Amino acid sequence: MSISAKAFLGRFLNLLPLVLLFLISLNGSSIINIKFFSINIHYILVYYWVLRQPENLGYGFIFLSGIISDVVLGLPFGINALSLLFVAGVAAYVRVVTVRITLINDWISFIPALLFANFIYFFSLYFSDYSIDYFYLLKNSIFTFIFYPVLWGFFSLILNLTRH
Repeated sequence: MSISAKAFLGRFLNLLPLVLLFLISLNGSSIINIKFFSINIHYILVYYWVLRQPENLGYGFIFLSGIISDVVLGLPFGINALSLLFVAGVAAYVRVVTVRITLINDWISFIPALLFANFIYFFSLYFSDYSIDYFYLLKNSIFTFIFYPVLWGFFSLILNLTRH
């Protein structure tokens, strides 16, 4: 039984979010650090795919990805996993209440996801007696929010390719 190139490409593109999730976790580079700003791609990836196509990215995989990130980055166990699950939870709620899919709706609803995730991240690190760079967290959140439309466009292109 042969598989066509189009079917293979469609299956690969359906697995791409999951592959990206674990590559980011295993690489330990969920945050892109460029000279003056940093972007948390992990949050954007989880938020977009749970919002748009949750069957491609399960909650168990998100939790496992967070645990792997904690181990790779040397953070206390479960901090990234809990933060990513809060991002996924906000995305699931927004998916239920959203009527129309637009960039503006997704972008604005990404604010509470970032706030909750960073609050959980900060709260967990604070009680773990882990040093926290507050300015870095603020700067990372702002630039993650600003960079969301770029990845939204890229992920929308991938999603459109899988549907046709």
